Amino acid sequence: MAQRGVQLDRETFSCSICLDLLKDPVTTICGHSYCMKCIKGFWDGEDEKEIHSCPQCRQSFTPRPVLLKNTMLAALVEELKKTGLQAAPADHCYAGAGDVACDFCTGRKLRACKSCLQCVASYCDQHLQPHYELSVFKKHKLVEPSKKLQENICSRHDEVMKLFCRTDQQSICYLCSVDEHKGHDTVSAAAERTERQRELEGSRLNIQQRIQDGEKEVKLLQQEVEAVNGSAEKAVEGSEKMFTELIRLMKKRSSDVKQQLRSQQERKVSGVRELQEKLEQEISELKRRDAELKLLSHTEDHNQFLLSYPSSLPALSEATHSFSINIRPLRYFEDVTVALSAVRDKLQDALREEWTNVSSTEVDVSLPAAEPTTRAGFLTYSQEITLDPNTANTWLVLSEGSRKATYMEQQQSYSSHPDRFTACPQVLSRESLTRRCYWEVERRGGAVCVAVAYKNIIRAGSESLFGNNDKSWSLECFQKSYRFRYNSIITPVSGPPSSRVGVYLDHRAGVLSFYSVSETMTLLHRVQTTFTQPLHAGVWLYQTSGNTAEFCKLK
Repeated sequence: MAQRGVQLDRETFSCSICLDLLKDPVTTICGHSYCMKCIKGFWDGEDEKEIHSCPQCRQSFTPRPVLLKNTMLAALVEELKKTGLQAAPADHCYAGAGDVACDFCTGRKLRACKSCLQCVASYCDQHLQPHYELSVFKKHKLVEPSKKLQENICSRHDEVMKLFCRTDQQSICYLCSVDEHKGHDTVSAAAERTERQRELEGSRLNIQQRIQDGEKEVKLLQQEVEAVNGSAEKAVEGSEKMFTELIRLMKKRSSDVKQQLRSQQERKVSGVRELQEKLEQEISELKRRDAELKLLSHTEDHNQFLLSYPSSLPALSEATHSFSINIRPLRYFEDVTVALSAVRDKLQDALREEWTNVSSTEVDVSLPAAEPTTRAGFLTYSQEITLDPNTANTWLVLSEGSRKATYMEQQQSYSSHPDRFTACPQVLSRESLTRRCYWEVERRGGAVCVAVAYKNIIRAGSESLFGNNDKSWSLECFQKSYRFRYNSIITPVSGPPSSRVGVYLDHRAGVLSFYSVSETMTLLHRVQTTFTQPLHAGVWLYQTSGNTAEFCKLK
């Protein structure tokens, strides 16, 4: 009841506009009280209506009332403040439709801040204080406010369910364990939670790993999109330049041919015109002579005819024309047309052939395939590996069809070769690896390093050791431990010891994984990078006589 009184006082002396304790309280004609600033602000918004009302009862006032400070109410509020009265809770502190309400508040309930699993009840800040102050509540389990507390109560015995029956996979109370669940495999709910929590964390780790792998794949795909776009832009730009150059060249050749044809046309026409003028002059002269002879032929005086005849027949000059002139309309330059037709046909054939090559070019943009999870899955990508004798160090002997390397007590008399490793007892494979592939190495005798490397790895000095440079990646396998080495950086690797190591490579996705292979496969170390060259498998053998490393036949 005392709590109800304090709550009533808070509500009584709170302004219904700001929901806080009254400040400079004023009272309207209808009897309701407000902070002077709050009611003035409220009425300022009603000035345009010329009618002012009470925010609570809506009684209207005309004209706007002039309010004075209620000194008695102000003094009472100040006095109550001194006695510990606090501001009324804001509306957001009360429990709403979707909130968990305090089980101990009376009247308008406050929002719960905690729920107690032992008490099976929810508490606001004030009613929760005993759980912090009294020793009897010290062992109670406080959790975030929950509406499902009743689900922790056994419906049969009305007891808190603190046990878990593994036989029936359900929560039970203590009375259930000695009743219908007697003889069942029961543990405390906390113990079962610990076990399930461990499983949950394992699932989360798996999910998080998949998220990381997915994000890496998304990033790789984004990089591939950018690479495709960049390459396409360069190709389009290059093709435009090439076609522009071809068009320019064709236009130049067209201009040259046109100029050549016009020049030949001009020379030909000029020659024909010259011959034509000569012929026309001869014809004119012949017509004149023919007219003179015609006139002489009509002379009736025989003596006059005979006197004029010799002078009228001077020798005719040789004709400048020839009756063998061959007129070939539209065929003077047909050899040029034929030649150009041949050029056109050859160009069309070349463009057709090259266009087939261009149009058949495809860009492979696909999501990198997931890494297998079983040995059977890995074996679908099995790769036969044979070792290259030209790369073998002189302390090694190759056998079993160049699949096995053995460290010897005496150096071998191999011929000199630029690919041979001269400082480290190691060897590379013949095969170039650029796709997804998997292989296994069986080791006997001593430590072995299982590696991949670029072909252009250096061959001399300590830097040629697999993993001591940025051109090779290696897993060093000892009797009971492993180490990964890249660019001279060594990383300890944990995992079950095994005489056989599996290597999975997805060159395009930039994934390199090492596995311990026995009855099961255990991932030892995974590398995510970008491979810029084809890779070669390799092994390095510790300097122990008889130490061997063999690439297994998997098919």
